[in-house]
Amino acid sequence: MAFSYLLGSEIKEERLFSCFFLYGEETYLADEFVSQLKDALISPEGQGFNLERFALEETRWADLIDLARTIPFFFSPWRIVVVDICGDSDIKLSPLEESIIKDYFRAPSSRTVLVIILEVAARKSHPLVRFFSRLSAASVCLKELKPLKEENLYRWMDKKLEEKGKLATPEAKRRLEEIIGNDLRRLTNELEKIVNFAADKKVVDVDDVNQVCDWVKTFVQWELSNSMGRGDFRQIVLVLNQLFKEGIKPEYILSVTANFFRDILAAKVWLREKKEKKEIFARLRPHIQESFSFYAARFKEFFSLVEDVSFADLRGIVAGLERIDLLIKTSDTSAQVLLEAFVYDYCRKKIGQQKGKTSFTLREKG
Repeated sequence: MAFSYLLGSEIKEERLFSCFFLYGEETYLADEFVSQLKDALISPEGQGFNLERFALEETRWADLIDLARTIPFFFSPWRIVVVDICGDSDIKLSPLEESIIKDYFRAPSSRTVLVIILEVAARKSHPLVRFFSRLSAASVCLKELKPLKEENLYRWMDKKLEEKGKLATPEAKRRLEEIIGNDLRRLTNELEKIVNFAADKKVVDVDDVNQVCDWVKTFVQWELSNSMGRGDFRQIVLVLNQLFKEGIKPEYILSVTANFFRDILAAKVWLREKKEKKEIFARLRPHIQESFSFYAARFKEFFSLVEDVSFADLRGIVAGLERIDLLIKTSDTSAQVLLEAFVYDYCRKKIGQQKGKTSFTLREKG
């Protein structure tokens, strides 16, 4: 079973609460927990059916409770219902809503987990926090989502690296904190890059962090992302050639390319959850400040791509990258040739899609 940093233990069916009420500023911990919960409880076939996510602004409590009572689809015996709440203003429950929720937790569904995520500056005085804290402690678990600092942050890094079979020196973790700060989403991306860069090394050291996260390499990756966004095949090939000339491992270059598309996927998910575009852009492109002269152009370019590429397109792109990863590991085919073929197809389809002629689905290589 998966280890959850938020719970501080393994996720085990017999220990689960009927409801996890998660509140605070560091919502990445909540999203990470939902992902771990999904992998632990729901089969891959049932994840599109038995995990559902709602924004409270668009959904009634009565409908959410009715759904929680519903028997899961046959793909999995478990159902996960996630409720996202923006806590900018106090949200009060009506007497009827309080009655419906209290009644449910007197006899909650045995195979349903309700995860409520309240994004708010940590305030135990919030009406929803006060209400859920008064419900049965046997059914409802409250967790505060505090930003991680110092030793707590390093322990979280340790757990992320442990999942990949790696360790890190204290100096490496401190250096990573110096460069990135404690933004867990950005740290997750950087840790993935570092793991790919370290390849067969068991212990990540400060030199690995410096090589992956230094400004010059970040600039090259930034140029790669910008070129991918524009569908500029010639510039992408120049950047790829530079990275290969510098001796950067193919797995690392592939991970940078994959992260570009993960950012697009994350943006699409957050837009569906009604997050503001500026907030999304700040999270995914923190190096592009709003005061920069080219901010507006990059902002428009990024969200144009997000809108053009569908979830189905992204699945095809990810499948293409997975095939390249397999070929790099199992054949003598040039990694540079494979990646150049991939980006050629991507750029060709991007231009064609803009003209309304084709989709982004990429043909199989190799």
